Amino acid sequence: MLTLENVEVIYDKVFLAIRGVSLRVQDGSMVALLGSNGAGKSTTLKAISGLLAPERGEVTRGSISFQETDLLPHGAAQRVNMGLVQVMEGRRIFGHLTPDDNLLAAYRTGGSRARLNQLRDMVYDFFPRLTEFSRTKAGYLSGGEQQMLAIGRALMTEPRLLMLDEPSLGLSPRLVQEIFGIIRHINKETGTSVLLVEQNAAAALEIVDHAYLIENGQIVMNGPTEVLKENPDVQEFYLGDSGKVDYHNVKHYRRRKRWLA
Repeated sequence: MLTLENVEVIYDKVFLAIRGVSLRVQDGSMVALLGSNGAGKSTTLKAISGLLAPERGEVTRGSISFQETDLLPHGAAQRVNMGLVQVMEGRRIFGHLTPDDNLLAAYRTGGSRARLNQLRDMVYDFFPRLTEFSRTKAGYLSGGEQQMLAIGRALMTEPRLLMLDEPSLGLSPRLVQEIFGIIRHINKETGTSVLLVEQNAAAALEIVDHAYLIENGQIVMNGPTEVLKENPDVQEFYLGDSGKVDYHNVKHYRRRKRWLA
């Protein structure tokens, strides 16, 4: 469904943010892009969704195709119409509007009222907690409820590929587990492909099928989730499995970390 080949992004015609990034998302699959803060995860998503221009960024090399169509000539709005939508980091809901109005704002212009109601009912089925606050200003919702609304608003565009940028940010472990479970449920019920960008590798690897690891703007590792979970470098540096460190051989771990970075 989605293919990136050797993508390079530069900001302000000077700063090289990502280089040689290649990844694939199969139809109906769930894929994670993992990495630390500043590794290039959000830049990769913005290159796909077309949101680089407002930040003075541009794709200077490589190709991005969605359903065998070259995305680079198309603007962000056109990419949404093609079935590709990004849920931004930090939720970015319209706080002065109700959840109902937030959902309405995302629905396509000229669409039927019947289809609007179908999609809105679907969102409330996935996120029943939002029904309690459908007439309350969204700015008064909790962080978890705002994240649910942000995902629900994206679903109103009827996406083929849903891209989520740090949906666990600022949420408690219980809420992260709940929201990630709903994301997996959306994938299974609707067949929507998911590209999940996360620093919380442990939570992400519980729901995705395949994962890529990005460091310093480059993909350094990828594979099925079960393979990455068993990798000692991933366990050490991303899953917090510090109990397995052999401190008598600490140079070995330093050498591996330098390779990973």
